[in-house]
Amino acid sequence: MAIGRAGRNATVLSSVLLQILLCLSAFYSLFYFLASLCLIIYKSQVLSYPDSDLALDVCLLLLMAALDIIRVYLGVRGNLQESEKYVGANLIITGTTLLFAVYFLVWQSYVLRADVIVNSILLCLYGLTGVVGFGALARFTSAYS
Repeated sequence: MAIGRAGRNATVLSSVLLQILLCLSAFYSLFYFLASLCLIIYKSQVLSYPDSDLALDVCLLLLMAALDIIRVYLGVRGNLQESEKYVGANLIITGTTLLFAVYFLVWQSYVLRADVIVNSILLCLYGLTGVVGFGALARFTSAYS
């Protein structure tokens, strides 16, 4: 049960579904980044991958990994603390990482079938997390305003 604070009631508003999706997202993100890195290495060895595009793809993948760690942290913290600002920041970073996933799905130099599969699962997971996150944000905002 939540600890009663000034201006806040004692009911629990945290979303169990959001927490489960964030944990699942953390585990899948680890798999996604390792798989994408392996696919980039494979494409650079087998296909004629331009060096400038290779450096760009690796840098964007590392930036996406860093943002995804921050996204999961803010989402878990915001959900457990029932904080609107952390959940809102989580949703903003989710939108940013969603754009990175679209880049790796559509605009990458070479897109293999494995890229399509892992990116599609990631986009579905981001979409579910975003929808449930918006629901949690609405619940937190309506309860504490």
